Amino acid sequence: MSGEIISTRQRLINAAMELFATQGITETTTKAVAELAKVNEVTLFRHFGNKHGLVLAVISESPVFKELGESLKTQVSQSNSVNQALKNYCEERLTALEQVPELIRSVVGESGKYPIENRQALGRSLAQANNYVAEYLATMMEHEQLYTQLPPQKLASLLNSILVGYAVIEFTSEFHELWHDRDEFLENLVALFLKVATNSSNQINHESIATDKVVDLPANLVSLILQRAKKSGLRDYALMYVLFGAGLSSEEIANLERSHQINDAKQHLLQITQGSIRQVPVNQWIMGKQYGSYTRNPLTQWLKSRKDNHSALFLNDGGMPISEVEIQQRWQILTEGLLTPEGQQPVIEQAQQTWCVEMLMKGMNLEDMSIITGWNITKLQPYARRAREKSVLEQAIRLDHKSRQVNRES
Repeated sequence: MSGEIISTRQRLINAAMELFATQGITETTTKAVAELAKVNEVTLFRHFGNKHGLVLAVISESPVFKELGESLKTQVSQSNSVNQALKNYCEERLTALEQVPELIRSVVGESGKYPIENRQALGRSLAQANNYVAEYLATMMEHEQLYTQLPPQKLASLLNSILVGYAVIEFTSEFHELWHDRDEFLENLVALFLKVATNSSNQINHESIATDKVVDLPANLVSLILQRAKKSGLRDYALMYVLFGAGLSSEEIANLERSHQINDAKQHLLQITQGSIRQVPVNQWIMGKQYGSYTRNPLTQWLKSRKDNHSALFLNDGGMPISEVEIQQRWQILTEGLLTPEGQQPVIEQAQQTWCVEMLMKGMNLEDMSIITGWNITKLQPYARRAREKSVLEQAIRLDHKSRQVNRES
Protein backbone atom coordinates (compact mmCIF):
# COMPACT_ATOMS: atom_id res chain seq x y z
CA MET A 1 0.00 0.00 0.00
CA SER A 2 2.76 2.47 0.93
CA GLY A 3 4.58 1.78 -2.32
CA GLU A 4 1.40 2.63 -4.26
CA ILE A 5 0.99 5.92 -2.36
CA ILE A 6 4.60 6.91 -2.98
CA SER A 7 4.25 6.01 -6.67
CA THR A 8 1.11 8.13 -7.05
CA ARG A 9 2.69 11.08 -5.27
CA GLN A 10 5.77 10.89 -7.45
CA ARG A 11 3.68 10.71 -10.62
CA LEU A 12 1.94 13.92 -9.57
CA ILE A 13 5.25 15.66 -8.87
CA ASN A 14 6.68 14.50 -12.20
CA ALA A 15 3.57 15.69 -14.04
CA ALA A 16 3.67 19.06 -12.28
CA MET A 17 7.36 19.45 -13.10
CA GLU A 18 6.69 18.75 -16.78
CA LEU A 19 3.78 21.19 -17.00
CA PHE A 20 5.50 23.90 -14.98
CA ALA A 21 8.47 23.66 -17.35
CA THR A 22 6.42 23.78 -20.57
CA GLN A 23 3.67 26.27 -19.75
CA GLY A 24 4.70 27.93 -16.50
CA ILE A 25 3.50 27.60 -12.92
CA THR A 26 0.82 30.30 -13.12
CA GLU A 27 -0.91 28.80 -16.16
CA THR A 28 -0.76 25.19 -14.90
CA THR A 29 -3.96 23.99 -13.22
CA THR A 30 -4.28 21.20 -10.68
CA LYS A 31 -6.76 19.53 -13.03
CA ALA A 32 -4.16 19.42 -15.83
CA VAL A 33 -1.56 17.95 -13.48
CA ALA A 34 -3.97 15.27 -12.27
CA GLU A 35 -4.92 14.35 -15.84
CA LEU A 36 -1.29 14.03 -16.91
CA ALA A 37 -0.54 11.87 -13.84
CA LYS A 38 -3.64 9.76 -14.65
CA VAL A 39 -5.31 10.33 -11.30
CA ASN A 40 -8.34 12.35 -10.26
CA GLU A 41 -7.98 15.87 -8.89
CA VAL A 42 -9.16 14.78 -5.43
CA THR A 43 -6.11 12.53 -5.16
CA LEU A 44 -3.86 15.54 -5.83
CA PHE A 45 -5.57 17.51 -3.08
CA ARG A 46 -5.25 14.57 -0.69
CA HIS A 47 -1.48 14.47 -1.21
CA PHE A 48 -0.69 18.20 -1.39
CA GLY A 49 -3.71 20.10 -0.08
CA ASN A 50 -3.70 22.67 -2.90
CA LYS A 51 -1.58 24.06 -5.72
CA HIS A 52 0.62 25.86 -3.20
CA GLY A 53 1.45 22.53 -1.57
CA LEU A 54 2.20 20.98 -4.95
CA VAL A 55 4.54 23.83 -5.91
CA LEU A 56 6.34 23.46 -2.60
CA ALA A 57 6.77 19.71 -3.16
CA VAL A 58 8.09 20.23 -6.68
CA ILE A 59 10.60 22.82 -5.49
CA SER A 60 11.74 20.97 -2.37
CA GLU A 61 12.04 17.63 -4.18
CA SER A 62 13.77 18.98 -7.26
CA PRO A 63 17.43 18.00 -7.78
CA VAL A 64 18.41 21.44 -6.45
CA PHE A 65 17.21 20.66 -2.91
CA LYS A 66 16.45 16.93 -2.66
CA GLU A 67 18.72 15.02 -0.29
CA LEU A 68 21.04 18.04 -0.09
CA GLY A 69 21.69 17.50 3.63
CA GLU A 70 22.81 13.88 3.24
CA SER A 71 24.86 14.75 0.16
CA LEU A 72 26.81 17.40 2.07
CA LYS A 73 27.44 15.04 5.00
CA THR A 74 28.98 12.58 2.54
CA GLN A 75 31.11 15.31 0.97
CA VAL A 76 32.44 16.38 4.37
CA SER A 77 33.83 12.90 4.95
CA GLN A 78 35.32 12.67 1.45
CA SER A 79 36.82 16.15 0.96
CA ASN A 80 40.41 16.78 1.98
CA SER A 81 40.29 20.57 1.94
CA VAL A 82 37.93 23.52 2.10
CA ASN A 83 38.96 24.48 -1.41
CA GLN A 84 37.99 21.07 -2.80
CA ALA A 85 34.83 20.94 -0.69
CA LEU A 86 33.64 24.27 -2.10
CA LYS A 87 34.44 23.21 -5.66
CA ASN A 88 32.52 19.96 -5.21
CA TYR A 89 29.51 21.73 -3.73
CA CYS A 90 29.37 24.45 -6.40
CA GLU A 91 29.78 21.90 -9.19
CA GLU A 92 26.98 19.72 -7.83
CA ARG A 93 24.58 22.65 -7.33
CA LEU A 94 25.08 24.00 -10.84
CA THR A 95 24.65 20.49 -12.26
CA ALA A 96 21.41 20.14 -10.30
CA LEU A 97 20.17 23.51 -11.56
CA GLU A 98 20.99 22.49 -15.12
CA GLN A 99 18.65 19.50 -14.78
CA VAL A 100 15.65 21.82 -14.39
CA PRO A 101 16.38 24.88 -16.55
CA GLU A 102 12.73 25.31 -17.61
CA LEU A 103 11.62 25.32 -13.97
CA ILE A 104 14.25 27.95 -13.11
CA ARG A 105 13.09 30.13 -16.02
CA SER A 106 9.49 29.77 -14.88
CA VAL A 107 10.29 30.59 -11.24
CA VAL A 108 12.26 33.68 -12.28
CA GLY A 109 9.95 34.87 -15.05
CA GLU A 110 6.67 34.42 -13.18
CA SER A 111 7.67 35.15 -9.60
CA GLY A 112 5.81 38.46 -9.67
CA LYS A 113 2.55 36.62 -10.37
CA TYR A 114 2.87 34.12 -7.53
CA PRO A 115 0.70 34.47 -4.43
CA ILE A 116 2.62 35.12 -1.23
CA GLU A 117 2.26 31.46 -0.18
CA ASN A 118 4.27 30.28 -3.18
CA ARG A 119 6.98 32.88 -2.61
CA GLN A 120 7.12 31.83 1.04
CA ALA A 121 7.48 28.19 -0.01
CA LEU A 122 10.41 29.03 -2.25
CA GLY A 123 11.94 31.15 0.51
CA ARG A 124 11.67 28.30 3.01
CA SER A 125 13.37 25.88 0.62
CA LEU A 126 16.19 28.35 -0.02
CA ALA A 127 16.56 29.02 3.71
CA GLN A 128 16.76 25.30 4.42
CA ALA A 129 19.41 24.89 1.74
CA ASN A 130 21.36 27.73 3.34
CA ASN A 131 21.19 25.97 6.73
CA TYR A 132 22.60 22.76 5.27
CA VAL A 133 25.40 24.63 3.51
CA ALA A 134 26.17 26.69 6.62
CA GLU A 135 26.73 23.51 8.66
CA TYR A 136 28.82 22.10 5.81
CA LEU A 137 31.03 25.21 5.63
CA ALA A 138 31.40 25.42 9.40
CA THR A 139 32.53 21.78 9.61
CA MET A 140 35.03 22.05 6.75
CA MET A 141 36.55 25.30 8.04
CA GLU A 142 36.83 23.89 11.54
CA HIS A 143 38.82 20.98 10.11
CA GLU A 144 41.39 23.40 8.69
CA GLN A 145 41.20 25.91 11.56
CA LEU A 146 39.94 28.65 9.27
CA TYR A 147 37.96 31.36 11.05
CA THR A 148 35.39 33.31 9.10
CA GLN A 149 34.79 37.02 9.20
CA LEU A 150 31.10 36.33 8.57
CA PRO A 151 28.81 33.79 10.29
CA PRO A 152 28.44 30.50 8.35
CA GLN A 153 24.75 31.27 7.66
CA LYS A 154 25.65 34.51 5.86
CA LEU A 155 28.48 32.86 3.97
CA ALA A 156 26.11 30.13 2.79
CA SER A 157 23.51 32.67 1.68
CA LEU A 158 26.18 34.63 -0.20
CA LEU A 159 27.51 31.54 -1.96
CA ASN A 160 24.07 30.24 -2.95
CA SER A 161 22.98 33.66 -4.19
CA ILE A 162 26.01 33.82 -6.51
CA LEU A 163 25.37 30.30 -7.83
CA VAL A 164 21.68 30.94 -8.48
CA GLY A 165 22.51 34.27 -10.10
CA TYR A 166 24.99 32.60 -12.45
CA ALA A 167 22.44 29.90 -13.34
CA VAL A 168 19.70 32.45 -14.01
CA ILE A 169 21.96 34.38 -16.39
CA GLU A 170 22.94 31.15 -18.17
CA PHE A 171 19.34 29.94 -18.53
CA THR A 172 17.75 33.26 -19.51
CA SER A 173 20.35 34.80 -21.83
CA GLU A 174 23.27 34.06 -24.10
CA PHE A 175 25.72 36.07 -22.01
CA HIS A 176 29.06 34.22 -22.09
CA GLU A 177 31.60 37.02 -22.49
CA LEU A 178 33.17 37.07 -19.01
CA TRP A 179 33.96 33.38 -18.48
CA HIS A 180 35.55 30.97 -20.90
CA ASP A 181 33.51 28.13 -19.42
CA ARG A 182 31.87 27.05 -16.18
CA ASP A 183 35.10 25.59 -14.78
CA GLU A 184 36.78 28.99 -15.03
CA PHE A 185 33.82 30.61 -13.27
CA LEU A 186 33.98 28.06 -10.43
CA GLU A 187 37.74 28.40 -10.01
CA ASN A 188 37.47 32.17 -9.64
CA LEU A 189 34.40 31.94 -7.40
CA VAL A 190 36.07 29.56 -4.94
CA ALA A 191 39.30 31.55 -4.87
CA LEU A 192 37.47 34.83 -4.24
CA PHE A 193 35.15 33.27 -1.68
CA LEU A 194 37.98 31.83 0.39
CA LYS A 195 40.04 35.03 0.21
CA VAL A 196 37.19 37.29 1.34
CA ALA A 197 35.57 34.90 3.81
CA THR A 198 38.56 33.81 5.86
CA ASN A 199 41.63 35.19 7.58
CA SER A 200 44.73 34.49 5.54
CA SER A 201 46.85 33.90 8.62
CA ASN A 202 44.70 30.92 9.68
CA GLN A 203 44.94 32.29 13.20
CA ILE A 204 42.01 33.28 15.36
CA ASN A 205 41.24 36.95 15.10
CA HIS A 206 38.75 37.50 17.86
CA GLU A 207 37.73 40.88 16.50
CA SER A 208 36.66 39.30 13.20
CA ILE A 209 34.45 36.59 14.62
CA ALA A 210 30.88 37.84 14.37
CA THR A 211 28.72 37.18 17.40
CA ASP A 212 25.03 37.95 17.32
CA LYS A 213 23.82 39.90 20.32
CA VAL A 214 21.52 37.86 22.54
CA VAL A 215 18.62 39.92 23.87
CA ASP A 216 16.47 37.59 25.95
CA LEU A 217 13.24 38.69 27.60
CA PRO A 218 12.69 39.10 31.36
CA ALA A 219 10.38 36.71 33.22
CA ASN A 220 7.65 39.29 33.89
CA LEU A 221 7.41 40.18 30.19
CA VAL A 222 7.26 36.51 29.14
CA SER A 223 4.47 35.92 31.67
CA LEU A 224 2.55 38.95 30.36
CA ILE A 225 2.80 37.73 26.75
CA LEU A 226 1.50 34.30 27.76
CA GLN A 227 -1.34 35.90 29.74
CA ARG A 228 -2.37 37.94 26.70
CA ALA A 229 -2.22 34.82 24.53
CA LYS A 230 -4.41 32.91 26.99
CA LYS A 231 -7.07 35.62 26.82
CA SER A 232 -6.85 35.65 23.01
CA GLY A 233 -7.73 31.96 22.69
CA LEU A 234 -6.43 28.40 22.89
CA ARG A 235 -4.57 28.58 19.55
CA ASP A 236 -2.61 31.71 20.46
CA TYR A 237 -1.92 30.39 23.96
CA ALA A 238 -0.55 27.15 22.50
CA LEU A 239 1.56 29.11 19.97
CA MET A 240 3.23 31.24 22.61
CA TYR A 241 3.66 28.18 24.85
CA VAL A 242 5.60 26.36 22.11
CA LEU A 243 7.67 29.46 21.27
CA PHE A 244 8.81 29.91 24.88
CA GLY A 245 8.64 26.27 26.00
CA ALA A 246 10.35 24.51 23.07
CA GLY A 247 12.54 27.24 21.57
CA LEU A 248 11.40 26.69 17.99
CA SER A 249 11.47 29.22 15.19
CA SER A 250 8.24 30.32 13.51
CA GLU A 251 9.29 28.34 10.42
CA GLU A 252 9.73 25.15 12.43
CA ILE A 253 6.36 25.64 14.14
CA ALA A 254 4.60 26.20 10.80
CA ASN A 255 5.92 22.83 9.59
CA LEU A 256 4.77 20.85 12.64
CA GLU A 257 2.05 18.23 12.26
CA ARG A 258 -0.12 16.52 14.88
CA SER A 259 1.87 13.31 14.48
CA HIS A 260 5.03 15.19 15.50
CA GLN A 261 3.79 15.48 19.09
CA ILE A 262 4.97 12.75 21.48
CA ASN A 263 3.70 12.91 25.04
CA ASP A 264 2.77 10.82 28.05
CA ALA A 265 2.85 11.26 31.81
CA LYS A 266 6.68 11.47 31.81
CA GLN A 267 7.53 13.58 28.77
CA HIS A 268 6.31 15.96 26.08
CA LEU A 269 8.36 16.13 22.87
CA LEU A 270 8.04 17.61 19.41
CA GLN A 271 9.65 15.88 16.43
CA ILE A 272 11.34 18.32 14.02
CA THR A 273 11.36 16.70 10.57
CA GLN A 274 12.85 19.47 8.42
CA GLY A 275 16.25 21.10 8.60
CA SER A 276 18.08 19.78 11.61
CA ILE A 277 16.15 16.55 12.33
CA ARG A 278 15.73 16.19 16.08
CA GLN A 279 13.37 15.93 19.03
CA VAL A 280 12.79 18.94 21.28
CA PRO A 281 11.30 18.85 24.79
CA VAL A 282 8.31 21.06 25.56
CA ASN A 283 9.00 22.44 29.02
CA GLN A 284 6.33 22.60 31.72
CA TRP A 285 8.27 25.32 33.51
CA ILE A 286 8.90 28.61 31.69
CA MET A 287 10.80 31.36 33.48
CA GLY A 288 9.95 29.98 36.92
CA LYS A 289 6.23 29.43 36.27
CA GLN A 290 4.52 26.10 35.56
CA TYR A 291 2.14 25.81 32.63
CA GLY A 292 0.27 22.57 33.21
CA SER A 293 1.71 19.07 32.94
CA TYR A 294 3.12 16.86 30.20
CA THR A 295 -0.39 15.67 29.31
CA ARG A 296 -2.43 18.80 30.06
CA ASN A 297 -0.98 22.13 28.94
CA PRO A 298 -1.84 24.89 26.44
CA LEU A 299 -0.76 22.76 23.45
CA THR A 300 -2.63 19.59 24.42
CA GLN A 301 -5.71 21.65 25.29
CA TRP A 302 -5.63 23.36 21.87
CA LEU A 303 -5.43 20.01 20.07
CA LYS A 304 -8.20 18.54 22.23
CA SER A 305 -10.50 21.44 21.31
CA ARG A 306 -10.18 20.92 17.56
CA LYS A 307 -12.87 19.14 15.54
CA ASP A 308 -11.09 19.17 12.17
CA ASN A 309 -9.06 16.50 10.39
CA HIS A 310 -6.11 18.68 9.32
CA SER A 311 -2.73 17.11 9.99
CA ALA A 312 -1.10 20.49 10.77
CA LEU A 313 -0.40 21.15 14.45
CA PHE A 314 -1.49 24.79 14.13
CA LEU A 315 -4.23 26.31 12.00
CA ASN A 316 -4.95 29.92 11.08
CA ASP A 317 -8.24 31.77 11.65
CA GLY A 318 -9.57 30.31 8.40
CA GLY A 319 -9.00 26.74 9.53
CA MET A 320 -6.03 26.15 7.20
CA PRO A 321 -2.42 25.29 8.20
CA ILE A 322 -0.84 28.40 9.67
CA SER A 323 2.08 29.98 7.82
CA GLU A 324 5.31 31.40 9.17
CA VAL A 325 4.15 34.92 8.31
CA GLU A 326 0.85 34.39 10.15
CA ILE A 327 2.68 33.21 13.27
CA GLN A 328 4.77 36.37 13.18
CA GLN A 329 1.61 38.44 12.74
CA ARG A 330 0.06 36.82 15.84
CA TRP A 331 3.22 37.70 17.78
CA GLN A 332 3.00 41.32 16.65
CA ILE A 333 -0.61 41.55 17.84
CA LEU A 334 0.03 39.85 21.18
CA THR A 335 3.08 42.00 21.99
CA GLU A 336 1.68 45.33 20.77
CA GLY A 337 2.37 48.09 23.28
CA LEU A 338 4.83 45.99 25.29
CA LEU A 339 8.43 47.13 25.70
CA THR A 340 11.64 45.26 26.46
CA PRO A 341 14.14 46.68 28.99
CA GLU A 342 15.84 48.27 25.96
CA GLY A 343 12.62 50.17 25.17
CA GLN A 344 11.73 48.18 22.03
CA GLN A 345 8.71 46.05 21.13
CA PRO A 346 9.70 42.37 21.52
CA VAL A 347 10.51 40.54 18.29
CA ILE A 348 9.61 36.90 17.77
CA GLU A 349 13.25 35.76 17.60
CA GLN A 350 13.64 36.81 21.24
CA ALA A 351 11.34 33.97 22.34
CA GLN A 352 13.85 31.45 21.00
CA GLN A 353 16.76 33.38 22.50
CA THR A 354 15.01 33.49 25.88
CA TRP A 355 14.37 29.73 25.83
CA CYS A 356 18.01 29.00 24.90
CA VAL A 357 19.42 31.18 27.70
CA GLU A 358 17.02 29.64 30.20
CA MET A 359 18.00 26.08 29.23
CA LEU A 360 21.69 26.92 29.68
CA MET A 361 20.95 28.45 33.07
CA LYS A 362 19.15 25.26 34.08
CA GLY A 363 22.36 23.31 33.53
CA MET A 364 22.46 22.24 29.86
CA ASN A 365 25.98 22.24 28.42
CA LEU A 366 26.80 23.54 24.95
CA GLU A 367 27.23 20.11 23.38
CA ASP A 368 23.79 18.99 24.57
CA MET A 369 22.26 22.29 23.50
CA SER A 370 23.77 21.81 20.06
CA ILE A 371 21.84 18.54 19.76
CA ILE A 372 18.42 19.90 20.68
CA THR A 373 18.79 23.20 18.80
CA GLY A 374 20.60 21.95 15.71
CA TRP A 375 23.02 24.88 16.08
CA ASN A 376 26.79 24.57 16.15
CA ILE A 377 28.69 25.42 19.31
CA THR A 378 30.09 28.64 17.83
CA LYS A 379 26.58 29.99 17.38
CA LEU A 380 25.74 29.00 20.96
CA GLN A 381 28.70 30.80 22.54
CA PRO A 382 26.91 34.18 22.90
CA TYR A 383 24.01 32.39 24.61
CA ALA A 384 26.38 30.75 27.07
CA ARG A 385 27.89 34.13 27.89
CA ARG A 386 24.46 35.65 28.43
CA ALA A 387 23.46 32.75 30.67
CA ARG A 388 26.61 33.30 32.76
CA GLU A 389 25.84 37.01 33.01
CA LYS A 390 22.36 36.29 34.35
CA SER A 391 23.68 33.64 36.74
CA VAL A 392 26.25 36.07 38.13
CA LEU A 393 23.54 38.71 38.66
CA GLU A 394 21.31 36.21 40.45
CA GLN A 395 24.22 35.15 42.65
CA ALA A 396 24.97 38.79 43.50
CA ILE A 397 21.32 39.37 44.44
CA ARG A 398 21.29 36.25 46.65
CA LEU A 399 24.42 37.44 48.42
CA ASP A 400 22.82 40.83 48.99
CA HIS A 401 19.73 39.18 50.46
CA LYS A 402 21.91 37.02 52.69
CA SER A 403 23.81 40.08 53.92
CA ARG A 404 20.55 41.83 54.77
CA GLN A 405 19.35 38.83 56.73
CA VAL A 406 22.62 38.64 58.70
CA ASN A 407 22.42 42.36 59.50
CA ARG A 408 18.83 42.05 60.72
CA GLU A 409 19.71 39.09 62.96
CA SER A 410 22.66 40.94 64.43
